[in-house]
Amino acid sequence: MATTYQHIADNKRRTWLLVLLFPAAFAVFTGLVLGGIWFAFVPPTLTGTLNGEVLSTTQAAGIEAFFVSAGVVVICWILASIWMAVSYLSGDHILLNSAEAIPISRQDQPEIYRLVENLCISRGVPVPRIYIMDDESLNAFATGRDPQHASLALTKGIVQKLDRAELEGVISHELAHIENRDIRLMLITVAGISFFTFAGEICFRIGLSSRSGGNNKNNGAMLFIILGIICWVYGLLFAPLIRLAISRKREYLADATGALMTRNPRALANALRKISQDSRVEALDKRASMAAMCIENPLEKQNLFSWLSGIWATHPPIEKRIAALEEMDRGF
Repeated sequence: MATTYQHIADNKRRTWLLVLLFPAAFAVFTGLVLGGIWFAFVPPTLTGTLNGEVLSTTQAAGIEAFFVSAGVVVICWILASIWMAVSYLSGDHILLNSAEAIPISRQDQPEIYRLVENLCISRGVPVPRIYIMDDESLNAFATGRDPQHASLALTKGIVQKLDRAELEGVISHELAHIENRDIRLMLITVAGISFFTFAGEICFRIGLSSRSGGNNKNNGAMLFIILGIICWVYGLLFAPLIRLAISRKREYLADATGALMTRNPRALANALRKISQDSRVEALDKRASMAAMCIENPLEKQNLFSWLSGIWATHPPIEKRIAALEEMDRGF
């Protein structure tokens, strides 16, 4: 079994791999699609010779498609790289704003702050910024690029409906993600997926608004619509693969590490049992990519994404997590 230090090193490697993979793969995919469309439907405009030979129509179209797609690839790579850099540095604030989380201080919630502080002292990690989501459901997540820039968000419901030992178990689970650097890996994943869904929506809106004037042959409008389709298709094809890049074992490891912090695995098991009954966070219904960040799936159970995320779930079945914790409890 891998040690905590090996898990941290593995997460660092995966993080950099994802940072490089997102813009590079998207740029190549975009170039191939646009190049194919250009080659198939756009009449060639190049004329002349190449190395003394007269270019055929097909050859001219191929060369023109290459230069056009190469230009688009470069632009897409630059934009995606900028997005990933911004997300890495400030993605936690974006996610917290999406969840409508409100920061709290020691004066606002002294009991919660003291609970988090004591656990952090026991593990030798900095105290993260603490946020509360105004939602009566039970859920929580941690985010940030490293333990020095970490944040912990708890729903109002989880604070009110769990007893002290159960809440301590939930907080220890999230602190384990912080300590193991899982949060950085999840942050990059969420940021990457969000880029494609956001870019796709913007491109669709621009394309459709340009066509609304009645000029159905507007090449600019069609280009934006095509780019929107590319973004959505890429997200649908690669999001499951990216989610699989985050091993489900990280949840088992966070459960185990959290249980060792508190020396009370049964409390975390009881907390997970309660959370599974009401984990939906309404503010995240339209933020499906954030599901991997939470201690349990925060999405409405009856939607399409929820069904798909069950196929490529980043969380193991909660029943198995509870069983593993109860087995740990018998060993104490």
